[in-house]
Amino acid sequence: MGGVRLPLAIVLLVLGVTLTACSSDPTPTDVTIAWADKGRSAVQVSWKDNGAPNRISIEGVVSASPSYVKYVAASDPNTWAIPTSAFPPDGNYRIAVATGTSQGGVTSKPARSPMFDTDGPLRPTDAVATPRGKDVVVSWRVPPPTQDFTPGDPLDVPTGSQQYTPVIGSNGQPFRAVAAPTTKTQLVLKNVKPPYFFQLRAKNEWASLTGAEIAGRVSSTSIAVPTLWTFGKQMLIRGRTIQQQISCAETRCSVQQTTSAGLPVVMLAQTRAGAPWVEVGRATTQGGGHFEVRVNTGTTRSYRAYVPLTSRTGSLSTASSSKAYLTRSRLLIQGAGYQGGNLHNRNEVITAAVVVRPVYNGTATLQFWNGRAWGNVKATPLRNGRATISFKATKPGIFAYRFLVPGTTYQGSPVFGTATPSLVLRVR
Repeated sequence: MGGVRLPLAIVLLVLGVTLTACSSDPTPTDVTIAWADKGRSAVQVSWKDNGAPNRISIEGVVSASPSYVKYVAASDPNTWAIPTSAFPPDGNYRIAVATGTSQGGVTSKPARSPMFDTDGPLRPTDAVATPRGKDVVVSWRVPPPTQDFTPGDPLDVPTGSQQYTPVIGSNGQPFRAVAAPTTKTQLVLKNVKPPYFFQLRAKNEWASLTGAEIAGRVSSTSIAVPTLWTFGKQMLIRGRTIQQQISCAETRCSVQQTTSAGLPVVMLAQTRAGAPWVEVGRATTQGGGHFEVRVNTGTTRSYRAYVPLTSRTGSLSTASSSKAYLTRSRLLIQGAGYQGGNLHNRNEVITAAVVVRPVYNGTATLQFWNGRAWGNVKATPLRNGRATISFKATKPGIFAYRFLVPGTTYQGSPVFGTATPSLVLRVR
C-alpha cells in the first residue's frame, strides 16, 4: 500500500473537506436594501464585512434568478446600486452578497437581503368616454392588486401612488401626451375631436404597460329609399353606417375605415319642408354596418336615418345623419271589380266599384280599353274612398275597363293618383 498514490480529489473527499471549506472567509452581515434615488432608478444594497472583496447577485424566490453578477473590490465601499432594469418584473427576489472575486471564486457563504417583489403596474381597463361639450370625460377601472407575498418589504411604495399618463394618437401624428400623469381613475380631455385613439400608459419602478384604450370614431350614414310607394303599405329602407378610426404604429397613426354592429339607428320622417322630423322606426347596425328599417307609410314624406352618438366600453362613435330623400305616396287600391263577378249576360246592367285609401271625397273616372289606348267612359263621385258606376252590357265579348283615381291632399300632404289594374269583363 505504501507505493499507491490517491488522486487529490479523492483524498479531500475521504477527509470530508473541500477547497472552499479550507479557505472559507467570514460571511458578510447586515445586508440591507433601499431605493438609490427618488426616481427609483436603482436599488442600493449595503453590507458589512472586514474589508474583503465581494460578489453581488440577484436570487429568485420561486422566480428564476436573473444573470446579474457584480464584483466589488476590497478597497471599494460596501455598497452598490443595482439598476432597476436588472430585475425582471412580477417576481420575488433577494440580493445575495458573498466574499469572492471573479478570479478566485466565492470564498464564503452568501448573506441575503430581505425578500422583495417587483410587481409591475396594474393595467387599467374598461375605459369609457363621455362627451361634455367640446371636452371628453374619460373614466376607467383599475383592478385590485394581486396578493403581496412580501408585505412591507423595504422597496414597497405607498399605495395609490400609481400614475397613468393619457396619450392620444391622431391622423398623421404619433402618440402624444394630452394631460399630466394622474393617480385618479377619471380625467377630462380638452377640445378632443374624433377620430383619435386614446390609451393610458402606466409605469412604475419595475415595468411599463398600456391599457384603457378608446377608439374615438367618426361615423357617416347613408340610406336607399324608394322614390314612390303605396299609401299605408310597409316600406323597407336599407342603409349603412361607416366609421373612420385611427390605427397607430410605433411612430405614426393613420385613418382607416371600419364598421360596427350594434349601433342604434333612428328613422325619421318629415311631411313637408319646415315640419318637425318625427320617429317612424328603429334598428341597429348588423355586420358590415348594414341596417334595415320597415316603416308604415302615409302621405308623401321625406325620410332620413339618424345614428346618435354612441359611447361604449373601448369606443366612441360620433352621431351622423343621412341625406333626406323624398318618397312620393300614391293611392292604395284596396279593392276593385264587378258586382256579381266578371261574367255577365248580354243586356245585363253591370256595376263596377273601386275602394281606395286614404278615405277621401273626389271623383273617379271609368275608362275603357279600345285596343290602342284607354278612353274615358264616365266620371263618377268618390265618397268616403268608394266609387261605383253602372252600365249596360249590350254586346257579347271580352272587354277591359279600369278606374282612374286622381291624387289628393291628405292631412296637408300630397297623395298621388293611380289607376286600378285592368278589370276584365266577360259578356255572353
